[in-house]
Amino acid sequence: MSTQTVGVQGMTCGHCVKAVTEEVSAIPGVTDVAVELVNGGTSTVTITASEPISDEAIRAAVAEAGYTLAPPRSLL
Repeated sequence: MSTQTVGVQGMTCGHCVKAVTEEVSAIPGVTDVAVELVNGGTSTVTITASEPISDEAIRAAVAEAGYTLAPPRSLL
């Protein structure tokens, strides 16, 4: 099992959560998607899968739902 967490920008409601959850869940190997909605901010999406999912696959699924990934935070 692999768990990945990404930030998604632009989500504001339950419909947004549903759209992102459906698109990310459609990625082969994904077993669970949990969304912590931050209205108008960067929402946290936690993806559980049988193996790590590529950033590009996640980005494409989020884009298909109509949203964008937040840039990764710098550790500096």
